[in-house]
Amino acid sequence: MGSRNRFKNNKNRNQFGQSVKVGESTSSNSNVLLGGLNRNEKSKRLREIRESQKYRNNLKEKFGESADLRGGGGDVDKPKDAKVNKNRFNTTIKGEELKRTYRDRGGVLRYPYEALTERTDYLQIDINQYESVKDRTGSIVGRTNRVSPLRGRNPFGLTTKSLVNKGTILLQIPSQVEDGNSVNYGSSELNSIAGAAVSGAVDLMSGAGAAIAAGRIGEAFGESGKAAKNALEASGLNVETATALATKKIATSVVSAFGGNVSVNQLLQRESGQIFNPNMELLFNGPTLRNFRFAFKMTPRSPEEAEQCKLIIRSFKMNMAPKITSGRGTSSLFLNTPNVFELRYKSGSANHPFLHRFKQCFLTDISVNYTGEGVYATYENREPVSMIMNLTFKELEPIYDQDYFDAIGRDADSTVGF
Repeated sequence: MGSRNRFKNNKNRNQFGQSVKVGESTSSNSNVLLGGLNRNEKSKRLREIRESQKYRNNLKEKFGESADLRGGGGDVDKPKDAKVNKNRFNTTIKGEELKRTYRDRGGVLRYPYEALTERTDYLQIDINQYESVKDRTGSIVGRTNRVSPLRGRNPFGLTTKSLVNKGTILLQIPSQVEDGNSVNYGSSELNSIAGAAVSGAVDLMSGAGAAIAAGRIGEAFGESGKAAKNALEASGLNVETATALATKKIATSVVSAFGGNVSVNQLLQRESGQIFNPNMELLFNGPTLRNFRFAFKMTPRSPEEAEQCKLIIRSFKMNMAPKITSGRGTSSLFLNTPNVFELRYKSGSANHPFLHRFKQCFLTDISVNYTGEGVYATYENREPVSMIMNLTFKELEPIYDQDYFDAIGRDADSTVGF
């Protein structure tokens, strides 16, 4: 009974023990915070709460639900049209990361627009984002091993949108399929006197350096004279011949000072009909990068096939374009590298058992002739009747001997190789 009378006597109090008027709502958050205040203080506090809520709603309308609303109640004196600095919500350093205004889109685009069977041969082109040398090797130098994997993507899921940063394009085998490998060589000349001089200079530096390092300064001059004598003997010259050649060299230098262009070889040829033996040899200069050029003729036979042709052309153009790092509408200090393409000939779902392989490539050039038959003609929806798409790919790294073998030294595949 005591408990019942206590609740009966406190019928004008809420669950927090605060006094409320009869008919006043107790569910409002503002009433919970107003206990113990007089009428004027309550009115002032209610106005502050309403202003704070209105200001927070304005922030949410401008910047979304993720806007920073901390401390909003203290800004009740801000005008309604106050501008908030948007940069305080962006903590990314400018130029550090790629700020994109679009999303990645994958899927498969295909021409011809017909089902692939286990007997169909085609060219599969996978789109991937570029990885720098440091990302792949942990250092700014090193072999990146950009060989296209033997097991590529299994193409499925035709799309009706262009591809962005990923996806697969399937094309018919082009009319001309060829590959070519080349290595850079160059001729080198080194006559006997120059060779002896180089050898003598090496011996001179090594002998004199060893003597100086051992503290025998006086012997360094003796080592120098010995190296010069050995070099002269190695060249097959005696003192008289060496003196005559030195005289001719001085004479040609004097003539050159007066505008003449006479070499020692020319002077020897005029005097005795001889020249220095150049000891010419072909020397390895370095590897080269391969180029691949393809021409695809596309003649769409249905609206769906025409749409696929359009999306294929658009996807190649978009994914070969450099990437601006600062987003849309602002200046960009840096540009990101375009996407790379992995090419492979396939037969059904397996790699082609004969044709050559590729390494990762950049698409360096694309050109499209929209009048493939030499005359402008379109269908009802203005799709060209015939188009010729020319693509030029260039591999990112040269071909090395290890690319033909796996980790244990066996042939990596059964094709003609790279």
